[in-house]
Amino acid sequence: MGKIIIYTDGGSRGNPGLAAIGVVITNENGTVLKRYSQYLGEDLTNNEAEYQAVIFALKKVKALFGKEKASNSEIEINSDSQLIVKQLNGEYKIMDANIQPLFLKAWNLKIDFKNIKFKSIPREKNQEADRLVNEALDDKDKLTSLF
Repeated sequence: MGKIIIYTDGGSRGNPGLAAIGVVITNENGTVLKRYSQYLGEDLTNNEAEYQAVIFALKKVKALFGKEKASNSEIEINSDSQLIVKQLNGEYKIMDANIQPLFLKAWNLKIDFKNIKFKSIPREKNQEADRLVNEALDDKDKLTSLF
């Protein structure tokens, strides 16, 4: 398998508040292989949701392609969270106690991949993942408002 390009986003309405993630997995040609959105719950920050999106994406790539194929592929994770990208690239320290365990989960998952890059991208290049976050949050709001 060639390069796998992943777009991740996490969002929190209220920060902390209701949170969700969006993940888009593509091949090197930009063909979408899978899209995921998931509601995470209440009382989470935006940064916690951003980390959860990366963790979810890494787990899904291993589940979809198998550990061996995933570990031999070039993986590029794109996020519009410069903080998360810089932390995962070792450029920033992790000061928030709530983020430290999430960082460790992501760090331990990335060890399974031979070649993985975390890349900061502008929000306008991450619109699909952002749309999935908002879709999950909107669906949660709709369900909540019915009761």
